[in-house]
Amino acid sequence: MPDEEIIENNARRKYLQQLSPFVYWAQTARHINLKVDLKDAQWTDLKFTPTNLEFKSKGVGARGLNEYEFDIKFYGLIDDEQCSYKVFDNKIECLIVKSESGWWTRLIATPQKPHWLKIDFDRWQTEDDLEDEERPRNVQEDYSREYHRLQKEEMGYIKESSKNVYMVIYNLAQFVGFLYVLSVLSVLYYRDGATMIPQTYALVGNAMKFLQLLQYLEVLHPIFGYTKGSPVVPFMQVSGRNFVLFFMIEFEERMQTKPVIFYVFVIWSLVEVIRYPYYISQILKMESGFLTWLRYTVWIPLYPLGILCEGIIILRNIPYFEETKRFSIEMPNKWNISFDMPTFLKIYLILLILPGSFFLMSHMAGTRAKKLNSRRRSRKSSE
Repeated sequence: MPDEEIIENNARRKYLQQLSPFVYWAQTARHINLKVDLKDAQWTDLKFTPTNLEFKSKGVGARGLNEYEFDIKFYGLIDDEQCSYKVFDNKIECLIVKSESGWWTRLIATPQKPHWLKIDFDRWQTEDDLEDEERPRNVQEDYSREYHRLQKEEMGYIKESSKNVYMVIYNLAQFVGFLYVLSVLSVLYYRDGATMIPQTYALVGNAMKFLQLLQYLEVLHPIFGYTKGSPVVPFMQVSGRNFVLFFMIEFEERMQTKPVIFYVFVIWSLVEVIRYPYYISQILKMESGFLTWLRYTVWIPLYPLGILCEGIIILRNIPYFEETKRFSIEMPNKWNISFDMPTFLKIYLILLILPGSFFLMSHMAGTRAKKLNSRRRSRKSSE
């Protein structure tokens, strides 16, 4: 009996003194992938048996340059003759072949998981993911609850993708910016009444210019896969606003004191202080029926009013541009071309009122029907 206790104590002491690297694992129906977090391995010794893996190596791990080792008794049997490993500069990868195709509930035989064994979330899959080998599914989307549970259990917190973090920060910043514009105009109008309206551009013009230029990122988001949809619609909307803001207002000081500037800024801000919180709720998967309804309903009165105000700004600018000849090019010149800005504004005004507004309204009406109908169907199915 004393001899057995000595052997057990020695084994326990050896286990406590043993340095183990971090090991990340993932599985498919046929294979186990192990990634050993060990850099610049000087030598590596791996022994596979049908039930075990014995690992020894010297390299740079969590405790610096040291000898590291670990033993794994697998949950099931493996084909030790088919197993292999590769040594890279920053890791060691092991490909372990299961004796029988199937999905293991865990990697090791015992329920107690050692602290150095982690889940490789970049490669993690579930049993249903490979039903179609040619079109693998994304476990983060298909099994989001299970994925987040495993991730929280492994790390102690939910790790958000950098894309989601960026999108939340962007939408939150835009929401705060347009809320600032709307708040300043509302407070000053409440305090001073209509006398403050001519000062609108002087008060919030710089903030509005910054926010509108920043919206060009929304043209890039679908291009880089950050959002769904086509970049054409956001490009047309953002470019239309910036044309009015920079060419029609910024370059013509007489237009900056017109009352229509106040109204167009209020309309733009009202649209955005609803749109950006809705986008944030979608990113964070916090569905709100009222916010969804508001997002796809408030445009019905606001978009026509916005188009009307933009049309008035362009129409009022035509005499100013005829007077100043700003942006017009007259012959003769070295390019041998001519351009008449007032004529361009008249054509732009016609296109804005007829096909432009029709295209925008049709797009929003179709999107509204799709979003609200899908929500009704999901509500009925849940009942």
